[in-house]
This record gives sequence, C-alpha cells and structure tokens, in this order.
Amino acid sequence: MKRLLVPAALALAALGPAHAADIKPGLWEFKSAMSMPGMPDMSAQMARMQEEMKKMPPEARKMMEQQMAAQGVAMGSGGAVRVCITPDDAKRSDIYSGKNDGSCTYSNVTNTAKSVKGKISCTNPKASGDFEAVIDSPTHFTSKMNMQSAEGLMKADTDARWIAADCGAVKPTAR
Repeated sequence: MKRLLVPAALALAALGPAHAADIKPGLWEFKSAMSMPGMPDMSAQMARMQEEMKKMPPEARKMMEQQMAAQGVAMGSGGAVRVCITPDDAKRSDIYSGKNDGSCTYSNVTNTAKSVKGKISCTNPKASGDFEAVIDSPTHFTSKMNMQSAEGLMKADTDARWIAADCGAVKPTAR
C-alpha cells in the first residue's frame, strides 16, 4: 500500500480543488498529515528531508531542487509541498472523472460550488476508499481521504493555501 497510495494521496492534494470552485491559479502549498500502517506521518518525513537538504552542499541541494521543480513539486515550510496550478486547471471540471493514478482509479465524482467528493479504488495493492475536498475560499481548501486495504486504514488530511500568482521555478505537473 505504501508505494502506490502515497502518490494517490499527493495527487488528491494537488488536484482536489481544481474543479470544485473558482480557486486562484498559481503556487499552492499543501501540508498533509497521513497515517498509514507501519509508516510515520508523511509531513514529519518531509520536514526531516528538508532539514537533511539544508546540510547538503549548495550545488547538490540546487540540483535536487531543480529536479523536484521540473516534476512540478517544491518543498514548502514545515514539511509542506508546493505545487503549481495552472489557470486552465483552476477552471477544469473533469480532473478526477475516470482519472487513473498508477493503479488507482477515481469514480463517482460529484462537484458542487464548495466541494468535490468521490471514490478511489486501487488494484496494486488492492485498496478502496473515498475522498472529499472542501473549498473555503479561492485561496484555501482542505481535503480528506480514507483508504482501506488488507494492511489497514490509511488516512490523509491536507490543508492547502495559495502562495502566489507566479509559480516561479515550479512547473505545472502533467495532467
């Protein structure tokens, strides 16, 4: 479950709001708390990784940051992740409908002016659950995901906030 559901949770965090309401395009910061059987919280791991990156030689740290930015991700503060949401993605109404993320598929997606809800089903490893993103304003939203597998229950809670209109070096991820 660990290797495939974490990307699904990150995809949910990054894409969750992009079709439920008018959110601002630009650079967004996502802070997630995840509980998975046998794994420490993801935000704590990200914060440790940030601390380790600070100890790297400047050239190596710059190269790692550039590689992350090319993949559409940058480190935020306190274990947060930064992602660029394009103007087109901020307006889309179909980001999840039928989307596959690795071995996971989103279904039964419903959108309202303030939320998006749906189901997620993964085949490798086998797991299923639900997700919901609630838009508080054009610059803030939260999301929750619960997944059940043979290994146990995985929960992810994300708090997202808009940082800036300009994404800087962070490139939008491929949708």
